[in-house]
Amino acid sequence: MNRLFSKLLVLVLLGFASPTLLAAGKGTPSFYDRHVIFDNSQSDGGHGSSSGWLIAPSALELIDGTVPIETQHFVSPPNALKLSWKSAPGGAWEATIGITRRYARPFKFDGDALTFWCFSDSEITAANSPRVYLTDVNKHGTNAVTLVSGSERIPAGRWTQVKLPFTTIFDGSVKGTDDIQFEVRETLAVTFLQGLDDNEKHTLYLDDIQIRDIGSGDTTAPPAPGAVTVRGYERHFDVSWAPTAADDLLAYRVYRSWDAKTFEAIGTQQGSRSRFADFVGAPPRKAFYRVTALDLAGNESAPSPASTGASTRAFTDDELLTMVQEATFRYYWEAGHPVAGLAPEVLPGDSNLLALGGSGFGVMAMLVAAERGFVTRDAVAERILKIVRFLARADRFHGAWPHFLNGDTGKAVPFFGKYDNGGDLVETAFMIQGLLAARRYFDHDTEVEREIRDTVTRLWREVEWSWYRQTPDSDVLYWHWSPDHGFHINHPLIGWNETMIVYLLAIASPTHPVPAALYHTGWAGTSERHVRYRQYWSRTTAGNRYTNGGTWYGIKLDVGVGNGSDLFFTHFSYFGFDPRGIRDRYTNYFKNNRAITLINRAYGIDNPRGFVGYGADTWGLSAGVNTGGGRPLPRDDNGTINVMASLASMPYTPEESLAALKHYYRDLGAKVWGIYGFHDGFNQTQNWYEEVYMALNQAPITVMIENHRTGLLWELFMANPEIQPALDGIGFVKDEAAD
Repeated sequence: MNRLFSKLLVLVLLGFASPTLLAAGKGTPSFYDRHVIFDNSQSDGGHGSSSGWLIAPSALELIDGTVPIETQHFVSPPNALKLSWKSAPGGAWEATIGITRRYARPFKFDGDALTFWCFSDSEITAANSPRVYLTDVNKHGTNAVTLVSGSERIPAGRWTQVKLPFTTIFDGSVKGTDDIQFEVRETLAVTFLQGLDDNEKHTLYLDDIQIRDIGSGDTTAPPAPGAVTVRGYERHFDVSWAPTAADDLLAYRVYRSWDAKTFEAIGTQQGSRSRFADFVGAPPRKAFYRVTALDLAGNESAPSPASTGASTRAFTDDELLTMVQEATFRYYWEAGHPVAGLAPEVLPGDSNLLALGGSGFGVMAMLVAAERGFVTRDAVAERILKIVRFLARADRFHGAWPHFLNGDTGKAVPFFGKYDNGGDLVETAFMIQGLLAARRYFDHDTEVEREIRDTVTRLWREVEWSWYRQTPDSDVLYWHWSPDHGFHINHPLIGWNETMIVYLLAIASPTHPVPAALYHTGWAGTSERHVRYRQYWSRTTAGNRYTNGGTWYGIKLDVGVGNGSDLFFTHFSYFGFDPRGIRDRYTNYFKNNRAITLINRAYGIDNPRGFVGYGADTWGLSAGVNTGGGRPLPRDDNGTINVMASLASMPYTPEESLAALKHYYRDLGAKVWGIYGFHDGFNQTQNWYEEVYMALNQAPITVMIENHRTGLLWELFMANPEIQPALDGIGFVKDEAAD
């Protein structure tokens, strides 16, 4: 099932995405994800993936119900957890360190013990030790055991590693009434709780909480990383290095020096990545860096050679835009699958679960990268060639690819259930949109670029758009078809949403077209079925006949349901399709998209639910990780800002989007920016900041900023000879009233 139509909303509508699937994901986790429960937190104050409670007279220090973050004592920089408690007679307390789980992020832990480092302000003995237990995704738990027992001690004033073998946790001296059903591989959380009631205050700093084998006795450090390269921007340094080759590589430790002499550990990066973003405040600053490698046993390598000095400086608006475009492009370049070249659906996540539509957007981001010199044209051509060769041998269903592909095999991944094992016409359209832009860009008479053009043309001609009408006389296109279940999902493509590009391409197809009239009877249809469909997902009658005419915050809306939409509706069909200066019988879509964007921003300023941070420079509701729904309505708003929503709206609202960009980068900084640019989103009310990226939400930033700056992708896509006749057939004409 496709998540794009408000993603999770569609899953609920169709009723076959289980909460367990969405929460736990499936697939192959990275080496880091198979072992690390906690090493540092993106949040200030309290750790966003923790919780706690207490019953007086016991005490437990919490910040808004979460475990506090400690920045002065740590093993893995830049922070640790602070567990501060008093166990009093008759009271109780618990503090839980959870794992941030989301769809497409699998955790399959490997190991025979729970380990963590701790630093105590006083000696911990069996008489004052807290207890600890684990729970899994099915809410099964282990026995609760004390951190120390008998004559054991955790000394005061120094870091000590605690190792709790699962044989100890499972086989406690006191047995329960049933066998323990806890599954180590499905671990979800570690909970510390009150032990004996000594009625004294204690503080224990916790870091590097892991599940791993403890019997290997490995004392050999991994090889040192290679040369370190540093680029200074306005508020941060981008640090990259030659990676270490080691089977048990867990993480890297990043060290900074202001004088090239004294280096301080300032950050930790998981071992699958060889880049780090270090925010240092207002410019100018000059710094030097070196990096070490750590294996699973905790052995640390010798340091890499120190970098040469780099400096930050004030950036112009154009330099900020270029910086953001390059960083978000890197998601597709550095995280691309080694066989397929396509990008993973989400990171952290299953790197083998490849998102077709998001990768189509990534193709367009790569064209921007070639044009702006982020990487060479030849390198981008080679990557695009890898992608189209993979797509040519991947599973297709009447020419349409599935939503997700297995990167190793090219087979369909029915991620959302058994009926999701066939073609996805919307994801296919997103990919074709990108490929057609690439076909125009790579116009040199070289072997590589000729093969790109020829392969794209063949893939484009092989899509059987007309098959997805379901019947020859259907007035609408359908989203899915399965070789085993046919059109069982039966999801019609009815606008207004992100699927306009499907109709444009289906009408433009040189081999399997649909009538231009289908745009009006399907996409913009007004039959009773169309009206019911719009009412069902929107729960409003406003705009249920495609056209709207309502006014919100003083802004008139021609087309759209309710007061607008998730902002990705205004992006995904318009990466290549240029809506400027033209209109169909319903509206000028550039103007309409601007109206929707301004309504979305006005909602953020109005902030009817009183969320922290919302305002003129913090706005943008759209589907993504942790969103409540994505539309500018109180019921679909949980306080999560989707960064792409405001930044990819740059062509429609250049001043307002640039103000948001500056605020995110200069004021929120490291909370919302990482190695692939801005994170998917953040929630200041929930204190939720996590370095997570989505294929569907990184490239739109690069692409739409470029369309604002030069119109590159619009020019490339619209130059394909099949597009203008399709628009003419639909009835698009020059908008004489266009600005």
